[in-house]
Order: sequence, then structure tokens, then C-alpha cells
Amino acid sequence: MVTPSMQLIGEALAEVASVSVEDALALAGDEGTVFVDVRERAEHDAGAIAGAVAAPRGFLEFIADPGSPMHNPALSSGKRLVIYCASGGRSALAAKTLQDMGIGNVANLSGGYQAWTEAGGPTG
Repeated sequence: MVTPSMQLIGEALAEVASVSVEDALALAGDEGTVFVDVRERAEHDAGAIAGAVAAPRGFLEFIADPGSPMHNPALSSGKRLVIYCASGGRSALAAKTLQDMGIGNVANLSGGYQAWTEAGGPTG
């Protein structure tokens, strides 16, 4: 039997920390925080949180793995990673994946990019 995607998202949300858009706004520009955009490249290119690292969900494991040629050191920097997508589903799954890979200090942005823009967060 196939596990429904919404069930997987619910299970991920139960296992990973979440950060509200209000709390995330306070982290904008913080040297100890990296915003990670797991949306597809076209979504990221159309608008993203200012300074966010693009790590499309389909390549996340490779981008996070220091042994991969696709590795982005921002994901292994030890800084707090705030993961986001359009509305919070893909980023919950991505945050759980990063935790499962042994990357700590990961949080899912509740409401995703939509909540961020509605709250007037800086974009670039």
C-alpha cells in the first residue's frame, strides 16, 4: 500500500522543528542562520528569500552531502538551517531528510515562501 503524501508530511512535521514566519523574519540577516529554498529552480528564480541558498528537493541529498561534487558548504556549515518551499510541505520532508542525514539545527518554515511574502519578508 502506498503511504499518502499528506501522511508523510504530517510524520515529518512531528519530527522536525518548525519556525513561524514571525520568528523567521527576526532571523533575516542573522549570520548564524541560512535560509534554504528547496523549491524547483524556476520557482527560486522567480523570487526567493533574500540571501537564500537554492537546494532543489530533487538534489537535496547531493547538495547536503560533503562527499558529493554537488555539495554546497552552507548546508554543512553548522549554522541554523531554515528550510522552506512554497507552502511548507516539501520543506517539511526536506528538513526530515537533512535530519536523517545527521545534519542538526534544522527547522521548517511554517507556511513557506507564501507566508514569508505575505508578511513582507525581504526577497531577492
